[in-house]
Amino acid sequence: MSEQFTHLDAAGHARMVDVTAKQPTVRAATASGRVLCGPSVVAALRDGAVPKGDVLAVARIAGIAAAKRTPELLPLAHVIGVHGVVVDLEIVDDGVTITATVRTADRTGVEMEALTAVSVAALAVVDMVKGLDKSVRIADVQLEAKSGGRSGDWRRTG
Repeated sequence: MSEQFTHLDAAGHARMVDVTAKQPTVRAATASGRVLCGPSVVAALRDGAVPKGDVLAVARIAGIAAAKRTPELLPLAHVIGVHGVVVDLEIVDDGVTITATVRTADRTGVEMEALTAVSVAALAVVDMVKGLDKSVRIADVQLEAKSGGRSGDWRRTG
């Protein structure tokens, strides 16, 4: 069975897939991730005592901005209309959970935009708390679900 890679041309060179002929459809993707922190950082987050300010607000805005700039970071990602981005952060016992949902009505999906939003939001959390604890780390960035497009709907199970 011969497998064709959509981002390689016949000579094996990277290329951007041409989506010109595709019809725009409503699409969405949700990704998640975590920033793992020690108890002292979690306490500072809960008390609003992080010296750099409102960690969750900064991370939320960073994630939204990142979703809109994904094609600047990933060379084969298409420039598409990002029509909606929601970034949710929650302080939990071992750190911060992050979930991002990105929506569009365009020719290609927004999975990379959702993953980028989570990744950059996580980086913003790390940047805001690294002065309190340099051992914080980003974990489990993953796609949770996507809808729309030719491949239809998908949801992570288990």
